[in-house]
Amino acid sequence: MSRFSVLTSRDNPQLKHAAKLAASSRSRKEDGLFVVEGVRLCMDALRSGLSVVSLFYTPAAKERYPEAVGELSAAAGEIYETAPAAFSKISDTATPQGVLCLCGIPPRAAVEELDAAGRYLLLEQISDPANLGTMARTAEALGLSGLVLSPGCCDPYSPKSLRAGMGALFRLPLYLTRDFPEALNCLREKGIQLYAALPRQDARKITELHFGPGCAVAVGNEGNGLTEDTISRCQPVTIPMGGRAESLNAAAAAAILMWEMLRENQG
Repeated sequence: MSRFSVLTSRDNPQLKHAAKLAASSRSRKEDGLFVVEGVRLCMDALRSGLSVVSLFYTPAAKERYPEAVGELSAAAGEIYETAPAAFSKISDTATPQGVLCLCGIPPRAAVEELDAAGRYLLLEQISDPANLGTMARTAEALGLSGLVLSPGCCDPYSPKSLRAGMGALFRLPLYLTRDFPEALNCLREKGIQLYAALPRQDARKITELHFGPGCAVAVGNEGNGLTEDTISRCQPVTIPMGGRAESLNAAAAAAILMWEMLRENQG
């Protein structure tokens, strides 16, 4: 049976805990919880099978979104009707809808469990959560098999990543690695072809390749690119560009790479 409480003070311990989870990746990892804000994202989380541990909503939100608040309340272990001034302490949006959930972080997926016939994006030290979320949204839309994240990547469960992902991070398989080079070795042992996206003239053009089942393309940090350790394990590929720009935004480059990986499947 769910526990119901009314919160009016910004100093309430439950609100402080939610605010800490929204602000701190370390707290999310330690507690195994993350914050989901907004009606659509909260419902996406629920319908994607995530555990809804706590629900916070304002009285106005309950009136405006009665069905959503009702479904979320039925699933949540703790329910907090929250005064607007108190809700602002935990909101991370400019115009909050007044609905926020704490959800359980799903178990880490193991690289060893990857489908050897799948197509994957390998992300090394991506630092911008908006880029990560955008990549996940594009990957899900195109039908990619999943994302493999290096230890240096930003938190996929940060509020900014989740907003940019529009629910994709709830559904798309994520493989968070502890040792990226070892993960790449594991993929190679499975027979997966590894490619490194590089802005180099001597790299093979991505448009000239035939991506069959069992392939993965690595995209590096927004400022520093891929490490030499990763490049050494992959075949170098590049996106041909006719303009004066030397490189693309990481999310834009990833979108082109994923499209090329999956182009033969688009009908």
